[in-house]
Amino acid sequence: MEAWGQCADAVLMVEPKAFGFNPDTARTNAFQHADANPAAAEGVAAGGATRALALAEFRQLARALESEGVAVCAVPDTAAPVKPDAVFPNNWVSFHQDGTLVLYPMQSPSRRPERRQDVIESVIARLGFKVAHLLDLTHFEGEGMFLEGTGSLVLDHAQRVAYACASPRTHPALVAEWAQELDYEPVVFQAADAAGVPLYHTNVLMWIGERVALVGTAAIAAADRERVLGRLRASGREVLEIGQGEIAQFAGNMLELGTWDEALGDSRVLVMSETARRSLTADSYARLSGCTDAVLAVPIPTIERLGGGSVRCMLAEVFGRT
Repeated sequence: MEAWGQCADAVLMVEPKAFGFNPDTARTNAFQHADANPAAAEGVAAGGATRALALAEFRQLARALESEGVAVCAVPDTAAPVKPDAVFPNNWVSFHQDGTLVLYPMQSPSRRPERRQDVIESVIARLGFKVAHLLDLTHFEGEGMFLEGTGSLVLDHAQRVAYACASPRTHPALVAEWAQELDYEPVVFQAADAAGVPLYHTNVLMWIGERVALVGTAAIAAADRERVLGRLRASGREVLEIGQGEIAQFAGNMLELGTWDEALGDSRVLVMSETARRSLTADSYARLSGCTDAVLAVPIPTIERLGGGSVRCMLAEVFGRT
């Protein structure tokens, strides 16, 4: 089995065109919050202001990543059809080190138009990804079965383990099929928020870096908790546990990326939102900082509040570059 690196040094980002609160996805995403005044939120002026804020947050994150040496392929969304969640491309595509390209089945019909061949072609042209194998799982939408990319799957590439919390958007049978196709060990479990609502995506409660893994232990069902923790610890990483409060503030939605610096050579940068950064205790932040080379915290409050996702959701890693 070929060893894979954990951290990509390039990402795909999709610049939002019609970002906004999506009531269709909010049915299963408790992290989404509509503006307090629904009438104002639906107005042209208010909608334009929201889109402008989301675009500014997007561009600030893209610039911050590039300043750290991460290669960013930013592709604009198209005006039609309207795609309020296009800023979260990691749910529909993943690019793997062996050249595998995976297309994923998404629960919400409003999100399926996000899958665009021209976006994939931009990654190929700008980042040098070469498609050796296509795994297209989108036909499962017709069977009411979904697996939303690296939202549903949190991947330990070094150990070849795929973690997934079952939800309306993450079908265990598709986790198993994906794992068999890509030669990963599936670890499926149940997880819920403080109100007992199933967490819609695995990447809101855990992420895995090169030397550290963070997991929202309190959210994992008691029957599954030790099995998940045991597998994480077996990877040899430091395991940092957080609670429901930190999960609600997107501390589970971080991503570590690879960078290159003339002075430091190959290094790692841990990317998080400012919301997530503020939720961490001093001890937790110190432990995380000690396991990576740099920490990047960027404010994206509009995208978090209305979209229900944070920085990790905005980044589709691109492995396998030439």
